[in-house]
Amino acid sequence: MFLLALVAAGCGRPGAASARAGAEPGAGLWRTWVLASPWEVWVPPPAEPGSPAAAADAARLRAAVAGRTREVVAQVDRWDAEPAVAPWMELALDFVAQRTKDPVAASRSYALVAVAMYDAVAAAWHYKYHYGRAGPGGIDRLVEAEADPSYPSGHAAVAGAASVVLAHVFPEQPAVRLEHLAEEAARSRVTAGASFPSDVEAGLALGRAVGELVLERAQAEVVVEADVGLREGAAGWERLRPDGALLWRQPPGSVQVPVSPLAGTWDTWVLASGDQFRPPPFPAVDSEEFFDEALEVYEVGNNLTAGQKRIAKFWEGGQGTPLPPGIWNEAVLALLGEEWLSLPRAARALALVNVAMDDAGVAAWDAKYAYWGPRPVNAIRDLGIAPEWEPYLRTPVFPGYVSGHATYSGAASTVLGHLFPDRADVLDARAREASLSRLYGGIHMRSDNEAGLELGRKIGALVVERARRDGAER
Repeated sequence: MFLLALVAAGCGRPGAASARAGAEPGAGLWRTWVLASPWEVWVPPPAEPGSPAAAADAARLRAAVAGRTREVVAQVDRWDAEPAVAPWMELALDFVAQRTKDPVAASRSYALVAVAMYDAVAAAWHYKYHYGRAGPGGIDRLVEAEADPSYPSGHAAVAGAASVVLAHVFPEQPAVRLEHLAEEAARSRVTAGASFPSDVEAGLALGRAVGELVLERAQAEVVVEADVGLREGAAGWERLRPDGALLWRQPPGSVQVPVSPLAGTWDTWVLASGDQFRPPPFPAVDSEEFFDEALEVYEVGNNLTAGQKRIAKFWEGGQGTPLPPGIWNEAVLALLGEEWLSLPRAARALALVNVAMDDAGVAAWDAKYAYWGPRPVNAIRDLGIAPEWEPYLRTPVFPGYVSGHATYSGAASTVLGHLFPDRADVLDARAREASLSRLYGGIHMRSDNEAGLELGRKIGALVVERARRDGAER
């Protein structure tokens, strides 16, 4: 439904995207997120043409090409089949799906990976055009020649940056395996005949250094929030919960503590703070408006059509999935696979969308724990509408107002609509559908969704404003 609406059956080989998109001589001057400038990390010059070092480098390339095996060719296909940023984001999506559900931690993880890859690419492109080294010639290639200079390798820079950040934000995953994957991805460019060994060695080192700088920005921030005192039990988090009837509490029968109650205080990228656009409170619990919203969820939930159920399930983003920000990342990857963007532009798009969603998560969680808005199951039961009522979807274990899913969707669709203006109307419609899906699922009331969608769009607009000034749209 969603991806089919966005991606109209592209053709050709996605791996040729960088070559088809043309050269990007200005990408090394684009504004970065963490690096003070693209040349903050030093990359030494390549070997002088005609030197013994250059000859040895070329000999290593020829040996790698001559020693291709079926396994090696499969590795080339794996790492060249999509924009170079895609396989690494797909790994992040998979790692999130293996964890306990925590959407705001997921959006932070996605953003750190995406920003690291983008900043590494910007730095690589600076040095590509600083040194101007041509790629290998007279070699049997498995992929098309790149349009930009060869040194350092952008593919390897992406692999180095992504592997370092993934190992940090997903410490349960073997770091050695991620290192090996980065080396395999880099090496595949040599065996494909696309890069000299020194190109990928320099790219890997550059990417790893950028990854470490991104982690320094994160400092000691724990991506999966421990909140030790709050996760010890109800006595911890109840101290944060204000007094008042009909405020959020765990779904009936649940003893889980709320997810990431301090996430609204996390550092942000474009927002001054998580409360910059904090929406006004939800309707008073003793108001007719609040009762009507609860009744709407009850009546819709009792009369769901097959189409509404499909929408609710598609957008659910529950345990065992990449979660709501992951659904939008899957959409971005589908778009990148069709649009034939250069590697710098693909990395930039992924970073812009994920920065927007990261800030959207922080802002949504600020509102959730500022207001402790009840979920429909709380309201419908407590108001006496239906004391035993159950929603179609499983109610998440954190407050309802505002909807995180709607906030993510508003932010992501706004940024994507700017990057892909011919699809803006479809993207906006899908964001509204994603927001409405939470009402169909019985886990959000209308004000949760409307306030979240508006909040996300404001954040997306800030990111678009920055994108217009980052140098890529001149």
